[in-house]
Amino acid sequence: MVRSDARENRMRILAAAREAFAEDGGTSMNQVAQRAGVGAGTLYRNFPTREALLLAVYQDEVDRILGTVPDLLAAHPPIEALRRWTTDLVEAMRRKHGLGDALSPGAHQAITERTYGPVVAAIAEILDAGKKDGSIRDDADPGDFLQLSGALWRAAPGPEDRSPRMLALILDGLRARPR
Repeated sequence: MVRSDARENRMRILAAAREAFAEDGGTSMNQVAQRAGVGAGTLYRNFPTREALLLAVYQDEVDRILGTVPDLLAAHPPIEALRRWTTDLVEAMRRKHGLGDALSPGAHQAITERTYGPVVAAIAEILDAGKKDGSIRDDADPGDFLQLSGALWRAAPGPEDRSPRMLALILDGLRARPR
């Protein structure tokens, strides 16, 4: 069992690393430790390498996004829940864009394999809710949706951000058609 102070240190380190890497992908481990208010030993006990820390930040963000599905479905119709969830995913992937460059190919492959299944399952949960209420077409596939939505986080952000329009087109294609 992990002590509460050790758990708090780990959470502080992850929060500090998330902020630091968002500001500067080249942030050092020592800068993260200082920002988190922990010693280098504490940091390295939790995350023995910079890559281990980057992977933990990425996994923590994916877990946060996955955890929003039930609340979104409780508060919104499935298409709107999917729009909000996908928008959050796109923003997170844009923030993490530099993260992929900082990881070794093997680590990048491992995190992709580890997160693909849970992300597809979250999409399936939202699509299934829409299929059940008749708002989403029966042949909507979560893997197809994920592949299509990958184009959204590659679209240039800023004033000319095309991703909201692109997402509207994707969601329109998912809507069930009257028979």
